[in-house]
Amino acid sequence: MPAFPNEETAAKVFGELFTILAADEEFTSKLRESNLSVRLIHTKPDCTVFVSADEVAVGEQAPDEATITIKMSCDTAHALWLGKLMMPAAVATGKVRIRGKVAKVLELVPILRPAFDRYPEIAAGYGISA
Repeated sequence: MPAFPNEETAAKVFGELFTILAADEEFTSKLRESNLSVRLIHTKPDCTVFVSADEVAVGEQAPDEATITIKMSCDTAHALWLGKLMMPAAVATGKVRIRGKVAKVLELVPILRPAFDRYPEIAAGYGISA
């Protein structure tokens, strides 16, 4: 059974996660310093999130261009943010596809660290179980 019942719930959970991160000056300053923007394309259900130092956009408002594009299913994203699936394994098995320069991806990983701490609580708030 999928973790997310519909697109609306996925958009709310992932949108809230990145909105909280974007409110943290340390997070946004690191994105700005690295000149990073990320487009996360989730499938099953579909949900796109764009994150930069200046904005978080969800759904149709998400710009098409970003420094890094990461594509995965919502179930894969759920497992990643819970820490049940490691990014290297997800990439190696094709569960996650990344477009962008490897150096930029390596810069992004430590910046996202706070997301792993916040995600379980946010997901639980929407009835998404661990």
